[in-house]
Amino acid sequence: MEKIAIAVDNNQVSDHFGRCPSFAIIELENKEVINQETISNPGHRTGFLPKFLAEKDVHVIICGGMGKRAADLFSEKGIKPIVGVTGEINDVVKRYIEGKLEGSDSLCQPGAGKGYGIEKEDHHH
Repeated sequence: MEKIAIAVDNNQVSDHFGRCPSFAIIELENKEVINQETISNPGHRTGFLPKFLAEKDVHVIICGGMGKRAADLFSEKGIKPIVGVTGEINDVVKRYIEGKLEGSDSLCQPGAGKGYGIEKEDHHH
């Protein structure tokens, strides 16, 4: 079984993983979706979301953008970030299952998410 998390905003992949309103948590087995749930974003604090999603046994995070530090924190938790993704959630899942989902450069730049979605709770870098 494999679990993926997708940063979601209005049924689309969110540009800013940490500030998205919710995450779709999708369980896959033998290239089939066996369970899907949507959970509200519990808050954007440095290092929190990688730990939170690792505790949910997530293997992959899919989003439009995330900073290098966040990507490194996910990697340290054994979660592969795929950034630069856009599109409707079901289409993204289908492309992922088919092995056709390709990431690219992060769609957000450092600090670009200010004023979008969930505000970051700390500013210690």
